[in-house]
Amino acid sequence: MLKYNVRGENIEVTDALRSYVEKRLNKLEKYFDLDQDVIAHVNLKVYRDRTAKVEVTIPLPYLVLRAEETTDDMYRSIDFVSEKLERQIRKYKTRVNRKSREKGLQDFFVESTTEEEKKPNEFDIVRNKQVDLKPMDPEEAILQMDMLEHDFFVFQDAETNGTSIVYRRNDGRYGLIETNE
Repeated sequence: MLKYNVRGENIEVTDALRSYVEKRLNKLEKYFDLDQDVIAHVNLKVYRDRTAKVEVTIPLPYLVLRAEETTDDMYRSIDFVSEKLERQIRKYKTRVNRKSREKGLQDFFVESTTEEEKKPNEFDIVRNKQVDLKPMDPEEAILQMDMLEHDFFVFQDAETNGTSIVYRRNDGRYGLIETNE
């Protein structure tokens, strides 16, 4: 079951707004067989120029869905974010299901993010993420990286069992860094 953590920045989250967010995001539940409760973290922001930004992060057992959208209307931003998430889910399920059928894999990448406030130091680390590496091939890692809209992705290579990193190059193509363990 999908639960919601809706918070607002420079806006009061009314019951109507919360209800609309839940209504739009509840449509995503049909894509998952959820054994446990999953929390959708929704952040609503309004800027001085009256634009509205909606950010949604849904950590699932095998992937993290994330989308954001900024428009001049909060409700339209919510609509666009839910459509983006639905496209991500369909794309992911199609590719991963095909891969798992081919390779007989059962589980994929699990990322758990925890944001801790650290004491400022000379390096000023402002965010800390912990990831559980699951075996996958570089193609699957690139798919995850694109879904998260990141420039790099750390994973365990299913063939070598080593830690590897895929990254987006400046020319738009991808690079792979393999570690010597």
